[in-house]
Amino acid sequence: MARSDVILERLRGLHPKLIDLSLDRIERLLSRLGNPERALPAVVHVAGTNGKGSVIAFMRTAMEAAGQLVHTYTSPHLVRFHERIRLAKPGGGVLIDETELMSVLEECEAANDGAPITEFEITTAAALVAFARHPADIVILETGLGGRLDATNVIGQPALCVITSVELDHQDFLGNTIEKIASEKAGILKPGVTCVLGPQNDAARAAIERQAAIVGAPLLIHSQDWQAFEEHGRLVFQDTSGLLDLSLPRLSGRFQIGNAGTAVAALRALEDFSFSERDIETGLMEAEWPARLARLTAGPLVDSAPGEAEVWLDGGHNPSAATAVATSMAELEERVPRPLVLIMGMLNSKDPVGFMKPFSGLAQKIITVQIPGENNTIPALELKSLAEAQGFNAETAVSIDAALEAAALDPLVPPRILICGSLYLAGHVLAENRTV
Repeated sequence: MARSDVILERLRGLHPKLIDLSLDRIERLLSRLGNPERALPAVVHVAGTNGKGSVIAFMRTAMEAAGQLVHTYTSPHLVRFHERIRLAKPGGGVLIDETELMSVLEECEAANDGAPITEFEITTAAALVAFARHPADIVILETGLGGRLDATNVIGQPALCVITSVELDHQDFLGNTIEKIASEKAGILKPGVTCVLGPQNDAARAAIERQAAIVGAPLLIHSQDWQAFEEHGRLVFQDTSGLLDLSLPRLSGRFQIGNAGTAVAALRALEDFSFSERDIETGLMEAEWPARLARLTAGPLVDSAPGEAEVWLDGGHNPSAATAVATSMAELEERVPRPLVLIMGMLNSKDPVGFMKPFSGLAQKIITVQIPGENNTIPALELKSLAEAQGFNAETAVSIDAALEAAALDPLVPPRILICGSLYLAGHVLAENRTV
């Protein structure tokens, strides 16, 4: 265990007894730290339910291609906490190293002086301290949960806001309707600060538009102020400034068209910066974002799969993410038919039935597993019963290795295997497969 992990475990003990979203705790801590959030360069603040990570990856890669120094803060991590904090360096950012991570965590722990605070709040403060101490041109901040009361919402005047697709998720904290959740996400909007709005359903868009009108935040709305679509194997982007004919994004899945378009719209809306068509195309072509419909082609876990099997990994964990991934799997099936087998593990805070439904008629078998090292995982047997109740052929496995070995349906036809249902499961798979 890294020494930073020991510090993080200690910080978890400071969690308030009552879970409440609030800015009071982090604002108090940042004040004690000298308000590092006020020493940052231009900030792009990103909220949403699905697509945040991909949009940020496209943006950061394009910005770095243009020679900009970019800090990024994302969550959750997949394998190591260090993934959350990427520090700007000439030629491309690097993950915070162990020595500096320990240093900023200990500094924040001392400044907090034992007061109640969540792990996300204190680690967000640590990221802001690190960012303030390294030169950069741009900071990209991803919200952790919601927006209005998210710890990242301490930035008083960002250069730009972005809200990706809003769907039902984290209802216990954000509300049980799309309108309530969208209103919480729209809490990042600031007077006079432009917000790029990614593809939305009508209810989410209307809620965000209402909040923008109250705050006085200009919106650039998908399908109204900009659009992105695939045509003849290319990505076509159009806004009031003109048309771009770009390569398709490197990241797999048709849903990445909307994410790529959101990133392009944000890059073109960012004042005081200029990104060429070549910079933008580099962003789309070279962006990496692990566990987002990624094909695994080598590693110990892949070796456990039946010969010639395709192994795919996706960390999406809500019904809308499942719909997007299932659509991509169906498109693959049309081009190269193979029996689809899901290896699924989920946390008990999620909606497993809603997640499974988009795969009805597509997945020939679901193999359920418990997520290693997670106390709030749905038991594999319970997940199997839920799958069977939805009409799926289902079985359990004691490990990912065992599930992969059990994925063969026809000795003559290699299966297409999708490991899915949780970012925590995805992180375990990447670690076990030695992919990251």
